[in-house]
Amino acid sequence: MHLSVSPQPNGAELAYLGDAVLELLVRERLLYSGMRTAAKLNRAALSYVKATAQSEAFSRIEGMLLDEELDFYRRGRNANGISIPKSASAVEYRRATGFEALFGALYLAGEHERIKVLFEAAFPVGGAAQTETNKTEDPQK
Repeated sequence: MHLSVSPQPNGAELAYLGDAVLELLVRERLLYSGMRTAAKLNRAALSYVKATAQSEAFSRIEGMLLDEELDFYRRGRNANGISIPKSASAVEYRRATGFEALFGALYLAGEHERIKVLFEAAFPVGGAAQTETNKTEDPQK
């Protein structure tokens, strides 16, 4: 996998981009889920984008990753200058940062199909994030 950017982005920069890539994937999934109000969509998105959820999502795809993809994950996980929020442990937050860096690297490499495959495996329909999404909805949507 080759990143078409020079100089090569560091882990924090890849995570910054990966955060946006994941946000778009989450928003697309939620929009197609039938939710229609911005408040419900935003609440549901939290079940995908919080560090604890991304750390768990990484666990679901770790065995699928190629060596080079794991290298990008580690680059993000080990990035310097990261402030850890109170809502997650240091391990969870670093794993989430690595997860985001992986998606940022895949995006820069033009690996859009791989991004979709990994996103679907990380957040399977009916999985933990989907269950949390359903809790935020009322029956009338």
